[in-house]
Amino acid sequence: MTFQDLNLNTPLYNAIDDLGFTTPTPIQAQSFNVVASGKDVVGIAQTGTGKTFAYMLPILRNLKYSTQDNPRVLVLVPTRELVVQVVEEIEKLSKYINNRVLGVYGGTNINTQKRTVAQGLDILVATPGRLYDLAVSRVLQLKSIQKLVIDEVDVMLDLGFRHQLMNIFDILPQRRQNIMFSATMTDDVDALITDFFINPTKVSIAVSGTPLENISQERYSIPNFYTKVNLLENLLKDKETYSKVLIFVAYKRMADRLFDELEERFYGESCVIHSNKTQNYRLRSIEQFESGEHRILIATDVMARGLDIDNITHVINFDTPLYPENYMHRIGRTGRAEKEGHAIVFSTEMEQEPLEAIEHLMQMKISLLQIPDSVLISNELIEEERPQLKERYNPLKRKDEDAPGPAFHEKKDKNKKSNQGGSYRREVAKKYKKPRTRGDKNYNKRNKRK
Repeated sequence: MTFQDLNLNTPLYNAIDDLGFTTPTPIQAQSFNVVASGKDVVGIAQTGTGKTFAYMLPILRNLKYSTQDNPRVLVLVPTRELVVQVVEEIEKLSKYINNRVLGVYGGTNINTQKRTVAQGLDILVATPGRLYDLAVSRVLQLKSIQKLVIDEVDVMLDLGFRHQLMNIFDILPQRRQNIMFSATMTDDVDALITDFFINPTKVSIAVSGTPLENISQERYSIPNFYTKVNLLENLLKDKETYSKVLIFVAYKRMADRLFDELEERFYGESCVIHSNKTQNYRLRSIEQFESGEHRILIATDVMARGLDIDNITHVINFDTPLYPENYMHRIGRTGRAEKEGHAIVFSTEMEQEPLEAIEHLMQMKISLLQIPDSVLISNELIEEERPQLKERYNPLKRKDEDAPGPAFHEKKDKNKKSNQGGSYRREVAKKYKKPRTRGDKNYNKRNKRK
């Protein structure tokens, strides 16, 4: 099948020809008619198979020209970087179509975005948080939304966007088409589909969790962090083979720690992205990595989810992910557009259980490689790897949650007084033998009778 076999229009054919595409991917071919029909759709396909074009081609095919200000298509994505990427992909397809596309996300001036929204748009790509802020401000009206696309919904639920998603669903029109594409299907996602989708049609190219066949996978069993760094250095010395490497770590602190280590060994060749970095820094790091200015990009799971960067030669899992679905999304950054990809995972003894969960999800074993003799096995441990010394049971010791804070001190005696409910007057009367209040005539009368 070619794109000519799909019922596209001339502007879309011209845009696809400019991009040099001739054959649609399986998910694009099978989902086109279903999405175009207006039914609710759930698409499952491996990462890197062109899911963005799969839902945008039929939407743009049926999107008529309009001068109305309110958006008609809403695309929700979990991260700012993914907003930028999806907007770029839509603009490529819309090269010969007269429509207005806008991406909004947090971390930037909301007033600038309000002014842009007020000028009118057709397609809105947004993160849930900023979308809800704009909707609450009444600048953005969602009453005209005809199609809702949720991309990478499992990440949104992992990031705690569930409450915001529920609020967004409440203010969207009831009559709309719901479209969701993902590489993995979790229980939370399935529950969301049950609650908000109306008899959805499922387009499944592969079982959830099936890796692409063109990605070779290998693993190393490694004792600790510094041995991982030594092995990584040994691999990255081959700059011709490892010419564009994406390294995933478990959390932000680990990303910065690894970046510092690599800067000592390969100065000026690496960059890092995580949620503590500014938006400009993150976008600049991605641009430098994509252009080849840096050959190594260190990232956390959330930051690189859904990013489409060409010609990544290797994905290295410096830390084994706790959730097997994250592993599927990680390795999907390489081997895109049917090119060959390579994935390597480092795992310590404590990471064996997550590794087994990954192999169970894929229903395959990852081949184990031996650490080269030239790699130094380090005995030095980082803080997280050191054994925690625990005291034997001591019933007299306070529990941690009951322990006083560093500023705790006993009250002074004068501050221990409690409110006796009006006893002040009685105490004063006892001391002075008469009330302190002026003009109490009754007191004087009582004294005369005595």
